Order: sequence, then structure tokens, then C-alpha cells
Amino acid sequence: MNSTPGARIGPGFSFDHGTGVVIGETAEIGANVRLYQAVTLGAKRFEVDENGQLHKGAPRHPIVEDGVVIYAGATLLGRITIGRDSVIGGNVWLTRSVPPGSQVSQALNLHEPGAPPGTPP
Repeated sequence: MNSTPGARIGPGFSFDHGTGVVIGETAEIGANVRLYQAVTLGAKRFEVDENGQLHKGAPRHPIVEDGVVIYAGATLLGRITIGRDSVIGGNVWLTRSVPPGSQVSQALNLHEPGAPPGTPP
């Protein structure tokens, strides 16, 4: 497991088989979050200022709210928010926020609460 010191990790965080888990320095992980092996909470890129210089230190990693489960091989990139009590399936590549209670999988891509299964995002 590779977690940078700047990441904020809430109480009750757990990971199962931490091999390959990467948590970026500006990631925020809420309470009672579970991660499985090979999960990446990473950045897409550094922002660039008006002079073309990289702007380091700005938040650029995901926010994972309380009670989220992220299964093996999932990659979450950028300053996105994974809403409370959501489930992110294995091997999902995600670069946009999802609302609380969502279920994201390769088969469905996104299932928002109240939407029929298979409804496009």
C-alpha cells in the first residue's frame, strides 16, 4: 500500500489485501470506507498557471465519503466525489463524481438511486 502523508483518512478505514493500493496526497477518505487490492485514488494532472508552470499542492485527488466500498482494481482519478454509501465495482475507471448511494460497475457504468438498472448516465 502506498499512501502519501497528506492524505486524510477517517476512522474505521480498512483495506483487504493492500497490495497495489495507491492513495494520493490530497485524497480524502471518510469513515468506515473499505478498499480492496489494486485500488488507485489518483490525480489526472497538475493544474497549470498563466505562465505554464505546474500548480502543485492544489486538491487533485478523489474525495471518498463515509461508508463507501471500492472493489479490486478500481481506478478513481481527479478531484471527484464518491457519495456516501456508494459501491464502486472491480476494475472500474472513474473520472466523474457519483451521488450518494450509487452503484458503479462495468456492466451498468452508473446506477443512481431510484433509476432503473441499465439506465444510461
